[in-house]
Amino acid sequence: MSYDPDIHHRRSVRLQEYDYSQDGFYFVTICVHDRLPLFGEIVDGEMLLNDAGRMVERWYAETECAFPNINCLEMIIMPNHFHCIWRIVGADLCVCPENGGDVLSGGHTGPPLHTVVQWFKTMTTNAYIRGVKQCGWPPFNIRLWQRNYYEHIIRNQRSYEEISCYILDNPMHWPDDQLYV
Repeated sequence: MSYDPDIHHRRSVRLQEYDYSQDGFYFVTICVHDRLPLFGEIVDGEMLLNDAGRMVERWYAETECAFPNINCLEMIIMPNHFHCIWRIVGADLCVCPENGGDVLSGGHTGPPLHTVVQWFKTMTTNAYIRGVKQCGWPPFNIRLWQRNYYEHIIRNQRSYEEISCYILDNPMHWPDDQLYV
C-alpha cells in the first residue's frame, strides 16, 4: 500500500495567511486526549483541581516567563480540557483593523501562537509523566493532549468580554458542555 497525501492530510482550522505571531488576543482550548478527566472534578458548579490540575495551572503561569511577549489572562482548567486567553503584548483589541478585511496588518513581536501552545503541551506532558511515575497519577493513552487545539482571534472588546465570561462560568455549565464526560 502506498502513501496517499490526500488521505493523510489534516485540514488546518487556522485562519489562512494570518500571522499568529502578531499583536493580538487569542482564545485557546486544548483538550485531553480521549477526553479523560485527569485534572479534577466539578462539584456544585466549582472546579476542584487535583494535583495534576494544579500542575497545569503552574505551567500556565510559567508561560509568561518562557515567553516575555505573552500575557496570561483568563483561564480555566476543566476535568478534561483547558481554556485560556493569551495576549501577545503590544496589542490593542483590534487585531483585524477595518481596512478592507486585510488581516495581515501588524508587526511581529515574538513566537507564533502555535509555538506557545506546543511549549505548553510539552511542559505539561513532561510534568504529568513525572506525576504518573512518582505520584501515581492516572496514566494517559498515547499522549496527554489531543494533537490539535482550538483557537479564536479576539477582535474587539465585546468578544473579549463574552469569551472571558464563558471561561470563568464554564464550571457552572459543565453538564451542558460538549466536552462533558
